Amino acid sequence: MTTQVRSPDGTTIAVDVIGSGPPLILVGGAFSYRRWKGFVDLADRLSDTFTVYGYDRRGRGDSGPGPTASGPASVIAEVGDLAAVTGHAGADPLIFGMSSGGVLALRSVAAGVPARGVVVYQPPFVLSAAGPLPPAGFAQHLDRLVAADQRSAAVRWFMTRGMGAPAPVVALMRLAPFWKHLTAVAHTLPADIAVMGDTIEGRPLDRDPWARIEVPVLVLDGGKSSKATGLAADQLADRLPAGQRATLPGQGHNVAMPALERAIRGFAGLLTPS
Repeated sequence: MTTQVRSPDGTTIAVDVIGSGPPLILVGGAFSYRRWKGFVDLADRLSDTFTVYGYDRRGRGDSGPGPTASGPASVIAEVGDLAAVTGHAGADPLIFGMSSGGVLALRSVAAGVPARGVVVYQPPFVLSAAGPLPPAGFAQHLDRLVAADQRSAAVRWFMTRGMGAPAPVVALMRLAPFWKHLTAVAHTLPADIAVMGDTIEGRPLDRDPWARIEVPVLVLDGGKSSKATGLAADQLADRLPAGQRATLPGQGHNVAMPALERAIRGFAGLLTPS
């Protein structure tokens, strides 16, 4: 079933609902949208136990673009979007967030959005200057590319200078059919950078806002991911009052949905029903 909810600023947010049971909300990261095949698969797998809510973050898929906002203002707006989805769910949900979507979920809970627990997979913090850092002015240049509607250039800049992907790999990706799906949501990339805030500048993770999150949080990474990814997950779990850590063996950035399903089910089984 597809429905719509209205965010506090009036933006319409598209939501797919499947299954029955306690609510579980899926929050996508950069380039993601509710009909991404991975999230559709994950929702199907979990629908026998949960009522799963998958939504398009603003500006993506069938959700409205909302008023123009950038930086902290866009984060506040997206927190409002997730609050509207949780309100529609009608009970304190379990929330799963992928990559920057996990960071958005945590910032939302820290701001008062209700949840009985959160699972995050590979929050993309850059906490050490030993590895590649986004260059000075990274966000501002991305804003300029988006404003000029240079979508391919924006995706390339985000991937190579933000995510650290090798330029030859990204050049090959431009030849693949899925490149058009990436460029279709290129205008939303500044929102993901805003969600990350100062956590991609090579400094240790601050205590705030993570220390304000009182509900249990499971922080996941993959066994095939970089050491820096695991250290970022460790540091986040350490900042959380009820943080837990786990590594999914054999997984990397493109995590297999069965592995996520098992982790979410196991974590949910440890939570007190809402």
